[in-house]
Amino acid sequence: MYENMVTARHYEERLQEEYLEGKQPAFDISAGPIPGELHLAAGHEASGAGVCQHLRDDDTVTAPHRPHHIAIAKGVDLERMTAEIFGRETGLSSGKGGHMHLFDPDVNFACSGIIAEGCPPAVGAGLAAKKRHSDAVAVAFLGEGAIDQGAFLESLNLASVQNLPVVFVIEDNDWAISMPKERVTDVENGAQRADGFDLPGARVDADDAIAIYDAAGEAVGRARDGNGPTLLEVQVHRRMGHFMGDAEGYRPDADKNAAVKRDSIERLAADLRAHDVDDETIEELRSRAHESVEAAIEWAKEQPEPDPADAYEDVFSDPPSGATEGDRSVAETGGDD
Repeated sequence: MYENMVTARHYEERLQEEYLEGKQPAFDISAGPIPGELHLAAGHEASGAGVCQHLRDDDTVTAPHRPHHIAIAKGVDLERMTAEIFGRETGLSSGKGGHMHLFDPDVNFACSGIIAEGCPPAVGAGLAAKKRHSDAVAVAFLGEGAIDQGAFLESLNLASVQNLPVVFVIEDNDWAISMPKERVTDVENGAQRADGFDLPGARVDADDAIAIYDAAGEAVGRARDGNGPTLLEVQVHRRMGHFMGDAEGYRPDADKNAAVKRDSIERLAADLRAHDVDDETIEELRSRAHESVEAAIEWAKEQPEPDPADAYEDVFSDPPSGATEGDRSVAETGGDD
């Protein structure tokens, strides 16, 4: 778990460096090796590591628009994920999905930029597992700003009614984009949302990977044993802006400083030392994590860019036989949209 978390942290820090290349001093979102938006999850590492440590490849995970730490914890191929973020042909989706739409069927991982969008597919995966008489589970990660979305609430209801093996994990970093959570949500503890759907809810109050691991182990075990869904909220922190280029003028310096002091990686390192893991071993884990990140970034930057002629490959399906000429036109062009 420690190596996993260090990998995720270093990955985000290195992506930040690569992303800002060519975008300064005047920020240009279209410039540099990674054009477009980039949402980084530095400070969220304990959530992905603590939960995914309990999962298998055949378990499904859906992540939100801040997904890298979860993808790393689930075992998504680091090189192909990085190539996808850089928009390269060898990326997970041939460079067409970008960092908010990562998809790796080898480990049943997907994410989306739409708020709470991963909840319904996770419930679908849980329903499929139940119908197949499999003990596979599904986990949907979302932010605390997403818990008022209809997709989330409807998913809680269906998972409860059907007694599905789904774990919903709310990552509470205190900020819903630029709004403190108390200004947009009527409950301080998001796990209370479980009360309205007759399912267990629990919250981990500290950025503590071990505490998250323990709580997730109970929730995943309950789902795997056929005892239905759980809503779990875990405290994390945001060390960077909502997106790269966010100046965070809305956020007090005291809040930023307090978040940085709650470093889950340093907390876990202290736990390791308390259990007689020496500094040499810890440094070896850190070095291995850094090396894997650097190798993935170097590999990704060497990969070819997609051929523009392939832009419409994998996008539109062929029209069904017997379709009218108008149907064919829409299928070939994408219609007015």
